[in-house]
Amino acid sequence: MKTITIEGQLRTETGKKATRQLRSEDKVPGVIYGGEQEINFFAPAKAFKALVYTPEFNLAEVKLDGKTYKCIMKDLQFDKVSDALTHVDLQELVEDKPVIAQLPLHLTGSPAGVKAGGRLDVKVKSLKVKTLPKYLKESIELDITNLELNENMRIQDIKADNIEIMMSPRIPVASIVMTRQLKQEEAAAEKGKK
Repeated sequence: MKTITIEGQLRTETGKKATRQLRSEDKVPGVIYGGEQEINFFAPAKAFKALVYTPEFNLAEVKLDGKTYKCIMKDLQFDKVSDALTHVDLQELVEDKPVIAQLPLHLTGSPAGVKAGGRLDVKVKSLKVKTLPKYLKESIELDITNLELNENMRIQDIKADNIEIMMSPRIPVASIVMTRQLKQEEAAAEKGKK
């Protein structure tokens, strides 16, 4: 799994005035939760780009005053007007402490229903999961090769070892729907039989 290194500094001053000053210098304040204590820090805005602006799930290695914290992204805040990143919440990975994360869902295989003229409709692109840090992975894979026309796969069809999916098992993940052309061809075939 890809790890992004963020070099920052511990925050000594907190409050609106100090935070505004940091943001005016193109720095982003952040907090690391989940460890022995909360850690307030800041880093240059560009240091977060590879972590924030990607569909992939990455780990963050935050280096502050000689210490390194292995984290995952928990929450982000953006400016309502400029859309600039204004705050980052990270969760420290502690070996025996389960974490909740959003992992991308990667569909594999070429569905039989698409070969029959249907269209693949993907409804879920990421999964909310709970697991120990050692079982975190880049993405969870789901093979959709056997997905037929007018069928769908649900959360309950996803198998992931040592990972608990924290979503309703009945939620559809992907389905094969009929295209307009296929519906018209079937309607024409029905009329031809009569």
